[in-house]
Amino acid sequence: MLRMVSAVVVMLVATGAAQAADWTYEDGSVPIAYVDNGAAQFQFACRGGDLAMGFWVRKPHKTVAGAAAMNLAITADPAEGSKVTTGGGSSFAPDMPLIHSDGSSVIVRGPVARQWAKIAQGAKATIRLAYVRPKAAGELDVFDTHAFGAKGSSAAIKTVLDRCG
Repeated sequence: MLRMVSAVVVMLVATGAAQAADWTYEDGSVPIAYVDNGAAQFQFACRGGDLAMGFWVRKPHKTVAGAAAMNLAITADPAEGSKVTTGGGSSFAPDMPLIHSDGSSVIVRGPVARQWAKIAQGAKATIRLAYVRPKAAGELDVFDTHAFGAKGSSAAIKTVLDRCG
């Protein structure tokens, strides 16, 4: 019984640590700020002088893995237990082409990447991303929801933005 309790405690700590991971900045020919929760990664990079935002899920839901494009949702500091909804403070990037290589990822450039950089920088505790697909009556099918800690996001993303111009 003690082993089982210890195993549960270790799993809970590991899950919390994955979400609470600090943002990392790597300086190089492609400056990048990212956070990784083990199952997914969220990043901003300056590629060719343009800001690019990426969201990569290592083991995506089969619907995502089979899709050519999906909508992407971001929510800063979502209420605990809340779901992604069209009226729940989330921002959406519609019809983003998916890249399927070692998981599924999407890369967003231009004004949407800059807008989402500001959203991520403004988050105090958590940034939630998900692939979504609209249903009838404003409802959403939500896939591969991932929460990332916001600690260090503002400074790390600012450094990329400063390099990107």
